[in-house]
Amino acid sequence: MPDNEKYEKVSLPFFGIPKILPYVKSYRPEILIMIVTGLLGSFIDVLIPLYQRYALNHFVGDRTLDTLPWFILIYVLSILVTGVGNYINGYLAQKLESSINRDLRGMAFKHLQTLSFAYYNQNSVGYIHSRVMSDTSRIGILFSWSLVEGSWQLSYLVGAIVVMLIVNAKLALLVLLVLPLIAVFFSIFQSRLIQTNREVREINSRITGNFNEGITGARTIKTLAVEERIGRDFTDETGKMLRTTVKAARYRGLFASTISLASSLALAIVLWKGGVLAAEDVGTFSLFMSYATGMMEPVRWMIDCISDFITTQVNIERLTKLLETKSDVTDSEEVVRIYGDAFEPKKENWEEIRGDIEFKDVSFRYPDGEEMVLEHFDMKIPFGSNIAIVGETGAGKSTLVNLICRFYEPTAGQVLIDGKDARERSQLWLHSALGYVLQTPHLFSGSVRENLLYGNPNAGEEDIERALKLVSADEVVAKLEKGLETDVGEDGSLLSTGEKQLLSFARAILADPKILVLDEATSSVDTITEQKIQAAIDTIIKGRTSVMIAHRLSTVRNADCILVVKGGKIVEQGRHEELLALNGYYKELYTRQYEDEATANVLG
Repeated sequence: MPDNEKYEKVSLPFFGIPKILPYVKSYRPEILIMIVTGLLGSFIDVLIPLYQRYALNHFVGDRTLDTLPWFILIYVLSILVTGVGNYINGYLAQKLESSINRDLRGMAFKHLQTLSFAYYNQNSVGYIHSRVMSDTSRIGILFSWSLVEGSWQLSYLVGAIVVMLIVNAKLALLVLLVLPLIAVFFSIFQSRLIQTNREVREINSRITGNFNEGITGARTIKTLAVEERIGRDFTDETGKMLRTTVKAARYRGLFASTISLASSLALAIVLWKGGVLAAEDVGTFSLFMSYATGMMEPVRWMIDCISDFITTQVNIERLTKLLETKSDVTDSEEVVRIYGDAFEPKKENWEEIRGDIEFKDVSFRYPDGEEMVLEHFDMKIPFGSNIAIVGETGAGKSTLVNLICRFYEPTAGQVLIDGKDARERSQLWLHSALGYVLQTPHLFSGSVRENLLYGNPNAGEEDIERALKLVSADEVVAKLEKGLETDVGEDGSLLSTGEKQLLSFARAILADPKILVLDEATSSVDTITEQKIQAAIDTIIKGRTSVMIAHRLSTVRNADCILVVKGGKIVEQGRHEELLALNGYYKELYTRQYEDEATANVLG
């Protein structure tokens, strides 16, 4: 279970249904119709034993058929009304299930887009996928088919009890003695079923995550020859799922058998005490037999339904927890009112971004960390500056970039964009002016053209060709069978890493960003392509502010300022020549890398 997903031992009232009601309130008319038709259907079903009682006492007992035509008419009308109600309920239940699934998944997916990087760092893909797909599906069933069935079953049970009390209160009370027994067993099994079903859902999330990793990491698994280990881990998780599911089924079985025993006891009471009644009033005896037998179905349904409700309670807890999760990076209400949000931007109020960046007394600690990464850091990055961030792997080079891009908020101090605190503008306002090229390139499913247009939906053919040529990606497109219309596959799987990186670079350039971020953007391409991109970078960075995270120090010699990061902190800063003259950590890194490259060239 993820660290941020902790459940209280006390169960939610009414199976957590009140927590999810705000998300389904738009379907109140359909839900009301389903309840009304369910009540109408159960009312008619409650009347059927009364029809039988009348037929036995009047037509058989009194030996007369005087009211037979009216009896047949009323009976047929009852059947027709029941049929129409069942059709309406079935149609609305199917529609409601699909609609609720669509809406909840849409809300969950949309909410995920608003969460910061911290949430994705703490939760796996499989875990999130289970929230959006599996949990919403269970909730959709609850408010559709379970609601239809429940409105009928419960109202039939209440109606049968009322009629029995009116017809023969003494015999009815004897039959109802089993209800306290049912309540006792329910209280015993509820908590165990809730806990076991929580375990089932969490194990299912881990299985989904393992399955996802087994597919996306297939190449790595094969190259490391760890199929047996991965398979064993997957088998272990599915084994845990089997054992936990069997335990849940055992609890449900014990609960069901106990309640069935109680229901059979009610029928036995009718047979025992109703013998004398049968001789005096065969119609009433038939009525009690029908109700005692008919009550068993609602009771059995309640057993399964309560178990399903308990399971769905876990789904509701987890989905509402996701929907209620607050992002570590949020816009204030005032900012949203003026500038809009990511889904409804008010671009007419957006100021043009120039590209001046300033860190003003910034201190920062990651949400899940204890140590300060930055403390009282000050730095001005004027528009048009080229800033490089260097350091060993894992040194914390991405921290400054994350703050500039507002992927994280400073713990203290301010990050100013064009002299204004970034928090005084919307996130989308800033992100729309960013061009970000990741170390590990990502392409969306679709064609090359569709991926490029993510950078600028309004780009024309000339704009696309210019961006491709600028980073030598035009050579990649020329080799593709369908050119710009070639499908790249899921995550660009049909292209090489280098080809994906070139297209990602072109996509960023096509956006014409004021602030360009290169996160070791040339580390995944070959030397010749790197040289082409490096030559293009000198042209691209003109007229914009650029921040480059670099592993190869030879690419940052011309930077206006180099920030040297070690152990998550900035230990040196200055131009290339200034840092070499310090004879400090930067020179150590540079000398070591130069020697490694020289050795590699000689051996090569």
